[in-house]
Amino acid sequence: MPGRQELPSTLERSSKEAQRTWIKAHDSAVEEYGEGERSHRVAYGALKHKFEKVGDHWERKEGGRKAPSDSQSARPRGRGGRSGEGVDEQASKEHLYGIAKRLGVEGRSRMNKAELLKAVRKANRSSTREARS
Repeated sequence: MPGRQELPSTLERSSKEAQRTWIKAHDSAVEEYGEGERSHRVAYGALKHKFEKVGDHWERKEGGRKAPSDSQSARPRGRGGRSGEGVDEQASKEHLYGIAKRLGVEGRSRMNKAELLKAVRKANRSSTREARS
């Protein structure tokens, strides 16, 4: 199972369900496109339908909602769009505030939804880099 050997570190720290979702999508994409970046993008796209990135791992979306997290995941394959970097852009402001609080984002109480999205993305990148160190 190629996906298991290529499991990203953020998924190693995530639930078995998140790992299975990524592995299944990755392995299917490898069969269709071959190994490489495209297979990883497909796997992350599938993962983002049920999960969102919180710090150095992935968690089930607010209320178990199943939908694309960002414009890139919502478009047909290969059609572009911007990646939300694993942050659920469809989540409520309150949900994003709660994640920002867990990640220790300063000034979160004065932020609007767009600012919270940006701050959570930044905090996620920092958490992932720290976990690799």
